[in-house]
Amino acid sequence: MSREAMEFDVVIVGGGPAGLAAAIRLKQLNAALSVCLIEKGAEIGTHILSGAVMDPRALSELIPDWQARGAPLHTAVRRDRFSFLTAHGFIDVPTFLLPACLHNHGNHIISLGALCRWLGNEAEALGVEIFPGFAGSEILYDNQGAVRGVATGDMGVTRDGTHGNHGSAYQPGIELLARYTLFAEGCRGHLGKQLEARFDLRAGRDPQTYGLGIKELWEVEPDRHEPGLVMHTIGWPLTRDTYGGGFVYHFENNRVAVGLVVGLGYRNPYLSPFEEMQRLKTHPQIAAMLRGGKRLSYGARALTAGGLQSLPKLVFPGGALLGDDAGMLVASRIKGSHAALKSGMLAAEAAASALAAGRRGDTLEGYETDFAASWLHEELHRARNFKPGMARGLLQGALLFGIDQHLLRGKAPWTLHNSADHLSLQPAAVSPPITYPKPDGVLSFDRLSSVFLSNTNHEEDQPCHLRLRDPAVAIGTNLALYDAPEQRYCPAGVYEIVDAESTPMSLPMSPPTLQINAQNCIHCKTCDIKDPTQNINWVPPQGGEGPLYAEM
Repeated sequence: MSREAMEFDVVIVGGGPAGLAAAIRLKQLNAALSVCLIEKGAEIGTHILSGAVMDPRALSELIPDWQARGAPLHTAVRRDRFSFLTAHGFIDVPTFLLPACLHNHGNHIISLGALCRWLGNEAEALGVEIFPGFAGSEILYDNQGAVRGVATGDMGVTRDGTHGNHGSAYQPGIELLARYTLFAEGCRGHLGKQLEARFDLRAGRDPQTYGLGIKELWEVEPDRHEPGLVMHTIGWPLTRDTYGGGFVYHFENNRVAVGLVVGLGYRNPYLSPFEEMQRLKTHPQIAAMLRGGKRLSYGARALTAGGLQSLPKLVFPGGALLGDDAGMLVASRIKGSHAALKSGMLAAEAAASALAAGRRGDTLEGYETDFAASWLHEELHRARNFKPGMARGLLQGALLFGIDQHLLRGKAPWTLHNSADHLSLQPAAVSPPITYPKPDGVLSFDRLSSVFLSNTNHEEDQPCHLRLRDPAVAIGTNLALYDAPEQRYCPAGVYEIVDAESTPMSLPMSPPTLQINAQNCIHCKTCDIKDPTQNINWVPPQGGEGPLYAEM
């Protein structure tokens, strides 16, 4: 069966804050433009996961009357708390000693998924065509090599004609053709990786670096709840040479978001970010908030952290990279949603200007020019030394951060540089094993019960969306040298080494194999990033599948 083709002025891949902001801004600038947005999640917001404390600056530029229009920013930050944790104690850093980037006055604690659902409604009201449940699986090019649009993946068709699950037949994907295509897939975008390679967008740029954010949503006892409290932690349970930190955000309805971000440049292959997160909750300061409460949801997502020097070139013939598909997260502020919104607006303004001039398929240089002149670029420039500095260890990183932000106000005459996360792992033979406590089922939990709370779902009879470039490498290199770190860095129990089973004496022993439980995948992309041989390639599964985050 041939694929149906549909044509638009602009096609946007990804229904996160960057893509939705671009769609809204395009229609604000020219209501006559035809704008299509596709989202791999079953609904807008179902694949969105973030802390999240939001700076409303970009939202106020995009929709100035967002409060009157009912945007779900209900909990203003009332108190900042920054704690250095030891195994049993803590030291709170006085607020006046914190650099300005760690002050959250004027910000809001939100569910980013809820905000995206609201933005989706705003976009549809302006006439944007939104297709949830459709994953962009292939980039389409014209005869000159410019991006011409994207194709969605094939879909299973059930006997009643609906899509989203496998049934008796397949429906071929759709070709979505556009004069410009904007890619806003989020961190480590599958198509974004291809674009970077095809157009050499990383020439002269640092490698991107990443963190893995693991988050749980709890409903706590009213007397343990402090609406508007934003708490960040460094130190325990991570060692001093491992970048990362915890967060606890109290927002409405006795809800508390608790989580841990672990930099994916860590060295010890025995480290498990999931287990470190479970340990974090047992610290007396955090356990006191959660005890007696109920865990409601669980999820995980990789996030970009490299900063300005790790941004690729943003534009190429026929399109542009937006938001975290490019890497626009301000690591020193632990914030990215405002940056995503602003980048989407800047890209939309450049595309609208090009379309008004009758152009199509060329390079949107205006996007990069406007970005370089924007407050977003200024903010990323101030924060550029944070992640590469902290990657040098907690003590040295804190000293460098203090000098850079307190004394020099982010205007240091130097720029530190990043190295790729997958190159950092040491061999297992020279790394100390880590023994993690068993979960207690009260504050700490196992992977499978956690994945259950993510509501993830994949049809088992579809092709595996976690692809090994060379299956032999999983055992011959990853297991042999690193003791199969994918068993530990995956926060969803997707990767499992199946050891040789006992066989009759007359038969040879079966070798160990890597078993991929793809149905557990929560689309965090950690395997695509951290695999030491870059042997794992994450591709989108059938549209609509994956986690179903409600309030995350």
